[in-house]
Amino acid sequence: MNKIKLFITLIAISTIIFSQNDQINSKPNAISVYWRTLNPNEKEIFLFSYLTQVYDTHQKMIKDIGYGDITTWYYDNRAELIYGIFDEVNQKDMKEFIGWIDEYYRHDEFSGNSFDDALSFAYRFQQASGETIWEKYENLKFGKIKPKN
Repeated sequence: MNKIKLFITLIAISTIIFSQNDQINSKPNAISVYWRTLNPNEKEIFLFSYLTQVYDTHQKMIKDIGYGDITTWYYDNRAELIYGIFDEVNQKDMKEFIGWIDEYYRHDEFSGNSFDDALSFAYRFQQASGETIWEKYENLKFGKIKPKN
């Protein structure tokens, strides 16, 4: 019974948070609107809370139901990126990462995308070599993702 409750909770959370995944829709979603209203300290708190929630959910799934199909799906589609971000946030300034999320949501065509898309963008650009956004874009475009020295 406990596994069913966990599964239903995960589905509900995924539906609520990630239902904004329609790439064609350029109308801002609730998360992008909310993100834009936060000051830098609040963004840091929100980001840490979000990352922690995904991490804790994955750990609870492992504990409660083991490494089955659902846990594997959750890791592949949600938690893997979060683990990578946690590794980077320990090494790099959180403000730079938040700046990349800000840059993502600054573009109206991305304002309807999920927060996971913004996190993925921020992670990729923070990892890319180059000093300017243009250099980073060119390096990403041509598959030259290299860690900064």
